[in-house]
Amino acid sequence: MPVESATGHGRATDRDGGRPRSYAGDMYARRRRAYFVLMGVCLFLFVSAWSYVRLFSVPAAVALCVVAMVIPPIAVIVANRRGPDDRWWDDPSGDPESDRWWDELDGKRGPRP
Repeated sequence: MPVESATGHGRATDRDGGRPRSYAGDMYARRRRAYFVLMGVCLFLFVSAWSYVRLFSVPAAVALCVVAMVIPPIAVIVANRRGPDDRWWDDPSGDPESDRWWDELDGKRGPRP
């Protein structure tokens, strides 16, 4: 469970209370979860169409497969879309020189002397 400061602005940490978890990790977790939910629905539709629905109606089974066929591209689009609150550019890269350069470009720091 994330641990935050009393003001609610602290950095979240991993469940074991160890290293800080970055916002990018949360963003990618949301994307991954959305992708796997959509792909699970796709598999469910495909398997149920040909194991159960075909016994009652072949056209309905084909329709379920057509719907299942459309879901994977939608899942990829949803998983790769960045939301308005996804501030991935604010995460430091780990390279101090590169971070200073990007901070200067973003207007967070003045030009280097």
